[in-house]
Amino acid sequence: MSRIKFGTDGWRAVIAEDFTFANVARVAQATAGFWQSEIRNPKSGIFGRAPKVVVGYDRRFLSDRFAQITAGVFAGNGFQVILTPEPTPTPSVSFAVKHLGAVGGVMITASHNPPIFNGFKLKSHFGGSSGPEECQGVESFLDTSAPPLAIGNRPSAISVQDLRPAHFAAIKKLVNFKLIAKSKLRVAHDALFGVGAGVFETLLARTSCRVTTLNGAHDVLFGGISPEPLPKNYVLGGRQLRRHPHDICLVTDGDADRIGAMDGRGRSMTNQQVIALLLHHLVRNRGGGGVVTKTFNTTAMVDKMCAAWNLPLTEVGIGFRFIAPELMKPGALFGAEESGSVGFAGHIPERDGLAAGLFLLEMLALEKKSVNRIYANLEKEFGPHRYARYDAHYPLEKRAGLMASLQARPPGKLLRSSLAQVDARDGVKFVAADSTWLMLRGSGTEPVLRIYAEARSDAEVQKLLQLGRSLLAN
Repeated sequence: MSRIKFGTDGWRAVIAEDFTFANVARVAQATAGFWQSEIRNPKSGIFGRAPKVVVGYDRRFLSDRFAQITAGVFAGNGFQVILTPEPTPTPSVSFAVKHLGAVGGVMITASHNPPIFNGFKLKSHFGGSSGPEECQGVESFLDTSAPPLAIGNRPSAISVQDLRPAHFAAIKKLVNFKLIAKSKLRVAHDALFGVGAGVFETLLARTSCRVTTLNGAHDVLFGGISPEPLPKNYVLGGRQLRRHPHDICLVTDGDADRIGAMDGRGRSMTNQQVIALLLHHLVRNRGGGGVVTKTFNTTAMVDKMCAAWNLPLTEVGIGFRFIAPELMKPGALFGAEESGSVGFAGHIPERDGLAAGLFLLEMLALEKKSVNRIYANLEKEFGPHRYARYDAHYPLEKRAGLMASLQARPPGKLLRSSLAQVDARDGVKFVAADSTWLMLRGSGTEPVLRIYAEARSDAEVQKLLQLGRSLLAN
């Protein structure tokens, strides 16, 4: 049997190689065993709850079959299962877990990973991604018992339910939806062939907004890209926008929990710019206050904005699992990480690309300026912050040695500024005295080494990325 190792919030593997029907059944059985033990554990967060589980899936190859197998295993273990009838955004599943009082949820998705991957994402009872302890708990139950051969005489244990309407209603309440509805915005949405296709058309139906979905076909190969909100994946959508301009183009990833954007004419915006725009809107337009949480590979503009507005800032490791607990604390406002994962206090402690999209539309409806003008004003106030990321293939077995070498022998300066800090919490980040930074970090799921850079100009960012690539060769 294949060795199954959980990552940040579940298990991902290559379809038909390790991600097989048999292995999915093994993982579902382990998850059932773990949750049954937690229901009986007085110290757990789900002690005494009814054994109810939510199962959803995305558009990837055979995701519907993997979800059906997962649901059947849970039903055979005595759980009441709520299964989505069709591909569903991950935040809709997370919202349902919390608001239906489930002990947990499973989302069959590999999110933004290449098409050959699929995944088994765990959602905890509070409506967010399960943390390392829960994932390790599930791993401890692997192969301790065999999956049931059938669900026996309990076919009613699986109920099929569309989870999207309740989630959509909730995120519309987060914003001034009446303002958006009468704004006459021309909204494009690049779904990157993912599960978010058609969502903004549904959300903005019967409003004055005109919505165009780009790259919305159900294509398990995602048009030849990885469905991640990055400028390199915006070529198809950008081409369409140059022919048919809009006010903004929202971009969601394969399972619609991450947000990206282009301007109305197809020019790419980085996720870091989107994060800064959202924070600006929450504080200046909505009067929000409270603790902002960011991962330490997120733009330094957030630090400067928080300092100027007297907002407490918490910096955490990379991965939304570190942000989610902060969003559940009193006084929280907003959480963000570089990948386009953002979350909002008062909602679910989970990344939600659809809620983020509505906040961006509310910003445009209120300010009546182009998204480019709004961001340009932020740069005038807080200085230019240009950013890019480069993903290099790098063998997993060499990663530990590289990280140790980088930490021991860092560069003396970045561009013209002396090195001020080396942060090795997760990968290695070099920070210069002028706040320019360069970071190298391995992917948690692929043999990929990510190089991140932020500087005052695009040309300087490219120089930093070249420095990062040269460090890989040493």
